[in-house]
Amino acid sequence: MKKINILKKNEDFNRIIASIKPYKYKDYIIYKEKHNFGISHFGISVGKKVGNAVTRNHIKRQLKNIIDQIPYKNNFNCIIIVRKGIIGKSFLEMKNDLTEAMKQVHILEENE
Repeated sequence: MKKINILKKNEDFNRIIASIKPYKYKDYIIYKEKHNFGISHFGISVGKKVGNAVTRNHIKRQLKNIIDQIPYKNNFNCIIIVRKGIIGKSFLEMKNDLTEAMKQVHILEENE
């Protein structure tokens, strides 16, 4: 995932979480905000209950890799919050679950 596609500012996270109703799917909570900038932004949050810093960063790297592989629409901001249940899952299970969650939120391209 390119740096231009990453949400990092605390104000962005707070604004989106406060104003958007979340979608919950297995180990993910997804917030989606539409905008007209022509590019999509993703923010990933992994809480301290998931594990130590090494584990959390490993999960974030895996999620960024999954997001790079999936064709998605443009013009939205998306925040993905990871729950504790993701700890024992393999990369393929994470990819299938995140793909299904993104289908439910209508982030993926229609041809998928």
